[in-house]
Amino acid sequence: MPMTMTEKILAAASKEREVHPGQLIMADLDMVLGNDITSPVAIKEFPKFGRKNVFDKDRIALVPDHFTPNKDIKAAEQCACVRQFAKSENITNYFEVGRVGIEHALLPEQGLVTAGDVVIGADSHTCTYGALGAFSTGVGSTDMAAGMAIGKAWFKVPPTILFRLHGSFRPFVSGKDLILHIIGMIGVDGALYKAMEFTGEGVSSLSMDDRFTVSNMAIEAGAKNGIFPVDGKTLLYLKESGAKEPRIYQSDPDAEYEKVIDINLGDIVPTVSYPHLPENTHPASEGSSIKIDQVVIGSCTNGRLSDLRAASSILKGRKVADGVRCIIIPATQKIWKEAMHEGLFDIFVDAGCVVSTPTCGPCLGGYMGILGKGERCVSTTNRNFVGRMGHTESEVYLASPYTAAASAVTGFITAPEAL
Repeated sequence: MPMTMTEKILAAASKEREVHPGQLIMADLDMVLGNDITSPVAIKEFPKFGRKNVFDKDRIALVPDHFTPNKDIKAAEQCACVRQFAKSENITNYFEVGRVGIEHALLPEQGLVTAGDVVIGADSHTCTYGALGAFSTGVGSTDMAAGMAIGKAWFKVPPTILFRLHGSFRPFVSGKDLILHIIGMIGVDGALYKAMEFTGEGVSSLSMDDRFTVSNMAIEAGAKNGIFPVDGKTLLYLKESGAKEPRIYQSDPDAEYEKVIDINLGDIVPTVSYPHLPENTHPASEGSSIKIDQVVIGSCTNGRLSDLRAASSILKGRKVADGVRCIIIPATQKIWKEAMHEGLFDIFVDAGCVVSTPTCGPCLGGYMGILGKGERCVSTTNRNFVGRMGHTESEVYLASPYTAAASAVTGFITAPEAL
């Protein structure tokens, strides 16, 4: 039976010769991930599984990234719970402040995920690692607890939608614009419990960071996972990050897909998702009358070095508009240091931005950029639901680092080519 990439990975992990969409399987896990919000719940549930210790101290990652450095007493207690568990279980991949970064940028950077892996994380954007040719998906905290206890998880094999990419991007267009375009086209439930597989000659023109961004937001289309084929760029990234030997799976030429969608990358324009759903997309050029109060450039979606470089290319020699707050958040300590040494911090500070330590903070309305009533923010994050970044009467507009930086300069939603 011909199979897709996702099906082949799940078949191997469940020790089945073949699997098909809708089939229930029990799969071995290569990594179980939790953060400072979701891990404490899993830790409290863990004793109910009757296991004295975790299944493998090397295949669990605990990343306190949402409210760290601790923003208040509750955050401190959450992190203390994770810290104590990590110490008692001798967890190898526990990342304390000073080492920590935003989880979905940190794990690939640290070489903790490779092609062919099966990864679950108690965070919906765990689907990011599909950029590496892995099957990765978000789960609830109870499933995380089960994964820590037995190293396995139940899955229903998802059907796959194939996206065939052609050509290459025009200037100031990136993976963020591509995934926003796709979500605008198919809707927030357009890939509900399905795999989104990206293929075609256009994939070779996408950077790894573009692929991480696209995979990261597969969940915003309702997908179970997003996944890219493993090519030379993937293998180079895995080698440089020190990841273990990849297991490369390729979709069979005659694999069955629920749907096939062709996309010409050259047709994609800078795109903005208006409140209050990621599917509410518009060309950035149409937003010039929308006045903004804040810009956030960072997150697990767009906090990598290439994202900061994109923002700096717009902000260099320019100033943030009066009345606009611009917050830059490098995704990891390594990225923070590289950006500093490249002189990007000088560009940001000279433009009137503030640079934060790595954190998820503002993305989920936690801290480091909460919105008040009536305020509008252009953000490179992944969700713009009601109240997502603060007050229920605030508004979040999702965009790429290019578009976010251009908007910071003008004080209105602005297409980067307009500057």
